[in-house]
Amino acid sequence: MHDVDRGYAATSPATPPTTGFFDRFLRLLTFVDLPIKHKFLLLAIGTLFWFGSMAVVTVFALTAIQYKYHLVSEQIMPHDLAAREVLSHLQSIDRDLQFIGPSDLATDVLAVQSMRDHVKSIRAINARLSLRQTGSNGTFIETVVRSLATTSPASLQYLKDSMAVTDRIDQALDSYISVKRRQARTLDDAAISSAMDEVKSQVSQGVALAMQHAKSVAVEYTSLNEQIYQVIRESVNAILAVLVIASTLLFFFVRWIIVAFQRPITAIIRQIDSLSTGDINLAKKVAIRSQDEIGTLSQNFNRLVDNVYGMTIYKKVIEEDASLDEVYQRLGKVFENDLGIPEYTLYDVNTQKKEMRVAHPLLVGDARLHCDPVVLSDCGQCRAVSTGHKVSSFEFSGVCRRYVPQDGVGHICIPLTAGGTTGGVVQLRFAADADGALLDPTAPQKLFNAETYINQSLSVIEAKRLMQTLRESAMVDPMTGLYNRRFLQEHTAQLISGVLRRKAQIGLLVCDIDYFKQVNDTHGHDAGDALLRETAIVLKNAVRESDIVIRFGGEEFLVLLMDVQPGDALPVAEKIRQSIEKLKVTVGDKVLQKTISIGVAEFPGDTDGFWQAIKYADVALYRAKEGGRNQCVRFAPDMWQHGDF
Repeated sequence: MHDVDRGYAATSPATPPTTGFFDRFLRLLTFVDLPIKHKFLLLAIGTLFWFGSMAVVTVFALTAIQYKYHLVSEQIMPHDLAAREVLSHLQSIDRDLQFIGPSDLATDVLAVQSMRDHVKSIRAINARLSLRQTGSNGTFIETVVRSLATTSPASLQYLKDSMAVTDRIDQALDSYISVKRRQARTLDDAAISSAMDEVKSQVSQGVALAMQHAKSVAVEYTSLNEQIYQVIRESVNAILAVLVIASTLLFFFVRWIIVAFQRPITAIIRQIDSLSTGDINLAKKVAIRSQDEIGTLSQNFNRLVDNVYGMTIYKKVIEEDASLDEVYQRLGKVFENDLGIPEYTLYDVNTQKKEMRVAHPLLVGDARLHCDPVVLSDCGQCRAVSTGHKVSSFEFSGVCRRYVPQDGVGHICIPLTAGGTTGGVVQLRFAADADGALLDPTAPQKLFNAETYINQSLSVIEAKRLMQTLRESAMVDPMTGLYNRRFLQEHTAQLISGVLRRKAQIGLLVCDIDYFKQVNDTHGHDAGDALLRETAIVLKNAVRESDIVIRFGGEEFLVLLMDVQPGDALPVAEKIRQSIEKLKVTVGDKVLQKTISIGVAEFPGDTDGFWQAIKYADVALYRAKEGGRNQCVRFAPDMWQHGDF
């Protein structure tokens, strides 16, 4: 994320890496990219689903168990008890049959009556069983269970056969009594014996039927018990399986949620700790593992770290820049390359001269000023400078009268204010709609980022301006306002390289006021200072803006005529001499009028040594003074007889 060419971080939003089909399918199954609210909603729904599943399995298991127990309690047990009771009654009838036959009729009638009581009891038992098949009392589930738990066909057949056998026993007993009564008249023992055998035969069939039914009920009872145990085992296994699946899914889902929250939050905490100590490590960015709120938080935090890192690197870079103009250029590159603001102008304000200049980008080619040029010569005309507040045409159309309106373009001017003084203005221009509102929806964010970088730059700009002021003050003579010898010493290499590159000449004029010491001795140092100041003004007015006038020491001045042709320096020197000759300086009630002597040389025409050329001009000045002063003398080789300089 570090831009080596520019020296500061480029901020671009991080996005999750592209995944394959399987990864996308897995993310879909695990709801990775769903919003957090939906994640927890699905967690709640899933938990309820599995609890409901266990409840359904439990209800079905209990219903099945109840069904089996109903079969046992309502069918098997009653039939088993009935079969035992019927068998007991039949066995009682069989025992009673042992005492009839030889006895008299009255005894047999009593015995038959006893056996008929057993038959009635058997009928009552069978009737009780028949009534249980139609019972419907109880809860809804019990009613449903009873409707499902129907009597088996074998039990129904037994009930039918038992009733039939009971009827036949009853009929056989009636036949026996009838035969017994006839036997008293006919003495037919064979008929009695036949009737007795019929009774015994029916009783034997009833006993066999009851015993067979008792065995089948016992077998069915055993089978139902096994089925109940099987249902219980399967139900427990099903509940355990559902519980294990639900617990496993819940464990992984909760663990995934914890990891999804914990990792980025922990990484964010680490980065916050790093930010608090100033140790920003872009290699430890928060990994974007989802596209939910956590993913958005991670992405925005990474963007914040990029911005902080970028601004930190940016501030370090501009602190190491050599000049104030380099800082302005660096800030402009940030607007263009990082913030996407191609339309801007940076102004530098000179509060002492009440001027402002275009610092970046420079007005070259077809570039034009977007403000009235009057603001350059009078910075008080700039609303941002005069108020010290941000000025925006998007908030109030036409707020600044010095801004040149453009169709579809609005401006925002931000003053660079530090220490209560406005040292510069940043003008940002954005597209506007027909109503003058911002057309770009990202413009507010861009403006915020721009103001952030501006605020980061303020202290550096102020420090650079202060250093520049101190440097300039150290290289400027406070009395005359001209550059001093130190300026020449620091800029010699730059001046020489420029002239040699352009293959031009520098005209060197060493000027000295004639008889200046007499002014100080006669009229005082104040008069001498006034003469020096007026002389400096004449020198500056006599040359071009590109030329350099230096107070070389005392009453001596050095004029550098930049990019002149050979022989052009002497006429300029003569012009200066004449202007000084005409200069009148009023000191109190007196008027001073002095002359000046000038020595002329050229670099590199006279010598390829810059300081040697200045010496040659000084030698020419000495010749001018020897020749009577108030004259200009061009250096000639015969004036220097000392060999190498």
